[in-house]
Amino acid sequence: MRELILKMSMSLDGFVSDLEGRNGWMFGDDPAAKAWLVETTWNSSLHIMGSRSFRDMAAWWPTSTDTFAPPMNQIPKAVFSRQGAALLHDPPATAALDAARSHAAHTQGKALQPGGESWSDPHVASGDLATEIARLKAADGKPILAHGGVRFARSLVAAGLVDEFILAVHPVALGRGLPLFADRPAPLPLRLVCSTPFPGGAQAQIYRPA
Repeated sequence: MRELILKMSMSLDGFVSDLEGRNGWMFGDDPAAKAWLVETTWNSSLHIMGSRSFRDMAAWWPTSTDTFAPPMNQIPKAVFSRQGAALLHDPPATAALDAARSHAAHTQGKALQPGGESWSDPHVASGDLATEIARLKAADGKPILAHGGVRFARSLVAAGLVDEFILAVHPVALGRGLPLFADRPAPLPLRLVCSTPFPGGAQAQIYRPA
């Protein structure tokens, strides 16, 4: 049986994005932090995400040469969407992948990367969230790795479906923004498993429900 890990970046004051959903502040240049996060991403057997994140990622990762690209492309994906399989034929979704392929064809050094085609054939989950997660957890293998957006991440937290939190805390204070735990119906006690500091000031904190 697989566990569900939620990996999120957040500011020192607990926000995972600004009020408009932007999170460009999280992309620092710390090789040690990035290497740790890439290794963590590889330690999964399935990526899950909401439909909006799927569209954004499908437009970027298939041709990316970033060090995150191999695990993002080569590990299978599942997208949660109330549209069901119609998501794959939805103009924004198909346009995202077509744009990536077009970019690959016309931009030197931007060929479709190994596994990039996987974004055109994700598993689509459209049923009850807890039921769908239980079905995915029932398989054997490495953990399931959940990616934000904020709404999808909050829904997993609110339903108590997360077995482990990997929180990359960045040395920035936003003042205002969107918190991860806002939709919890009650306080969620957590147990700190480990904390890993990086030279650039970020820390990776791993928590499990207490």
